[in-house]
Amino acid sequence: MAARRYPRLLAPALLLGAFAGAPACAADLVVIVSARNPVATLRADQVAAIFLGQAVRFPDGAEAVPYDLRLGASTRDEFYARVTNKTPALVKAHWSKIVFTGRGQPPAELPDSVAVRRRVADDPEAIGYIERSALDASVRPVFVVQ
Repeated sequence: MAARRYPRLLAPALLLGAFAGAPACAADLVVIVSARNPVATLRADQVAAIFLGQAVRFPDGAEAVPYDLRLGASTRDEFYARVTNKTPALVKAHWSKIVFTGRGQPPAELPDSVAVRRRVADDPEAIGYIERSALDASVRPVFVVQ
């Protein structure tokens, strides 16, 4: 009987260990569009494609203009890790290849979540990601970063 119980007890311990390495200050992140944008929701793969330059349009066909947080921002690193499964070095390498081959440019960078929210609110074609705490009625969350 004890041999059967051991795996059950081990699984929760392994799960707790897996979360122990996660940053304690991980922010709740949301992907946003202007309140004037008709897009209601996006999937993770659609968000990743837009921010990696693989898609330049929203699913409804309207142009999608992504905005990034500044290079080195922990929120930016967290966003790319969770949505694209890429480290900052892999994101940099990805964009270096895209730029070198002339297939695109990385998203414009803004200094913080408030600046992203303001830019996205002013442009129905814009898309960005911010900390949930920076949300207001001028923008609409279309994806919650898990």
